[in-house]
Amino acid sequence: MAPIQEWIHRMEKAGGKGRYALLALVAVAVGVIYDVHSFKNMSNAEAMDAAQLARNIAEHKGYNTLFIRPLSLYLLQKKHAETQGQTPTNSQADAGQIQNMHPDLANPPVYPMVLAGLMKTMPGFKRQVAGSLARWNRGTDFWVYRPDFFISVFNQVLFLVAVAMVFAFAKRWFDEAVAWTSAIVFLGTDLYWRFSVSGLSTMLLIVIFLALAWCLALLDECARDGKESRKRLLILLAAVIGILAGLGGLTRYAFGWLIIPVLVFVTLFTGRHRTVLGLTALAAFAAVMGPWVARNYHISHTLFGTAGYAIYEGTPFFPENHLERSLHPDMSLVALNQLWDKLMGNTEAILREEIPKLGGNWAAAFFFAGLLVGFKNATLNRLRGFLLLCLPVLIAAQALGRTQLSEDSPVINSENLLVMLAPLVIVFGAGLFFTLLDRVNLSPGSRYFVTGVFCAVMCLPMLFGFTDPRASAIAYPPYYPPMIQKTAGWMKEDELVMSDIPWAVAWYGERQSVWLTLNTKEDFFDLEHQKHVSALYLTPLTMDGRFLSQWVRASDQSWGSFIFGAITKGDLPDYFPLTKMPTGFLPEQMFLTDSERWRQGGSH
Repeated sequence: MAPIQEWIHRMEKAGGKGRYALLALVAVAVGVIYDVHSFKNMSNAEAMDAAQLARNIAEHKGYNTLFIRPLSLYLLQKKHAETQGQTPTNSQADAGQIQNMHPDLANPPVYPMVLAGLMKTMPGFKRQVAGSLARWNRGTDFWVYRPDFFISVFNQVLFLVAVAMVFAFAKRWFDEAVAWTSAIVFLGTDLYWRFSVSGLSTMLLIVIFLALAWCLALLDECARDGKESRKRLLILLAAVIGILAGLGGLTRYAFGWLIIPVLVFVTLFTGRHRTVLGLTALAAFAAVMGPWVARNYHISHTLFGTAGYAIYEGTPFFPENHLERSLHPDMSLVALNQLWDKLMGNTEAILREEIPKLGGNWAAAFFFAGLLVGFKNATLNRLRGFLLLCLPVLIAAQALGRTQLSEDSPVINSENLLVMLAPLVIVFGAGLFFTLLDRVNLSPGSRYFVTGVFCAVMCLPMLFGFTDPRASAIAYPPYYPPMIQKTAGWMKEDELVMSDIPWAVAWYGERQSVWLTLNTKEDFFDLEHQKHVSALYLTPLTMDGRFLSQWVRASDQSWGSFIFGAITKGDLPDYFPLTKMPTGFLPEQMFLTDSERWRQGGSH
């Protein structure tokens, strides 16, 4: 508490440039301490997926992926059947486009393209043989995977940009005390540091959202001036707002739903120009989103690829990740009432568990309490209304779009949409704190002390996190890059691996990898008709399954039964074509292939 109190005092007393330099120094110092203490290699499937896609783009392989979702194969085959007639059963037709590079249908383009630009200019972002560089090891053991670290540092830079934007926003529409306090609380929120090292696009999305909110505030101010000479400026701001909403939608599709509260804001608060400005924002949004949506439709006859089917995941017919692993899904099995049940059930969980701790600290309590207090500045009242409009839209999008990703990585996942609102929630919460503080007659010293206590309390989760033992950077189980690269090195570049962590095989191993099919026979051999599966690689993600429900009582064609037989009986089903396995893998991992490749030398 005392250091925070001292920082605030020094910042208010220092000159203009000195204040900013002090904040920048503190921010960099916190980042270094956090990375030394808490950095972990990627443990999020979406982050690895985006990274391997970015590497393909940087290497001029097009917007193509090494991570193959069976659902993506289904969509491409379905489109082929609709345009060319019934898909032939032989692999020569390659209706699923798996024989060579497979078009990505899961990721919107902005974040992978940004990473691709970094990989193009800075090779350290792109490739490392795990454990090969001594500075990234701990002793003789592999520790940090350098591209993961570089991607994390890039996202931490975006985080610091967001901190600067929060400071500038609070200073522009509140005052300097609110600005410093908001920036310190935001910088000291553990949740955002965890997102920064996750490799996800969340930091980029927060920067886009803050820019969007800033432009909306400027639009409202200009519209309230009522000067006809500012009409061109209003139209320009409306166009920028639409472009930002579109860029957000191309960073994460669910962000696109925010065009609804944006249009409501423009319609309600821009006076006689509301129609022109609303249409301008909508047209700019469509102009940004349109070409990419057209690309998806051209390739797969879907607007958003596999991402558009997230609403079906988690329903009774498609539990866990079964939909994305399905070669023959039947969406008609999902009734409307099941989607309604998903919406209501997940909304209840969000309201009960996520809204009270919005943003990773207690600033949300001040924000919601502040709804009872009006601001003298009409722009602040309207912008707060915009945040309230965003809440139900994002809650609904998050509830309907929830998939197994949220179960595998609670909180730190791309389906956590509410985290985008939290920086402004912190600003408004700090604004209420100082409104209450102004009503108490305190000496300057006492005022600094109380403000320091407020910041310290808000930052407690991160402060206590530094007292924990130093974390291992290895995200194992199930991800251990040296082992993934070792097994991938036994495969040729054009061969197909099946795995329960195909995103990691694609990122660390640089081999085409398809997600584990739903069963070991029908689905597996349906895939074999499209491209030969040369190896099967299973990790603790599958090997450490529930013994009774997933192994003993599972069907004969399940992977659980397959593993149970391999471990307890030492044999595999007669029909399964991959029978060669190196020693030392079972029971923690399993690697099966069609020949003893480890004796033949790897391709790396």
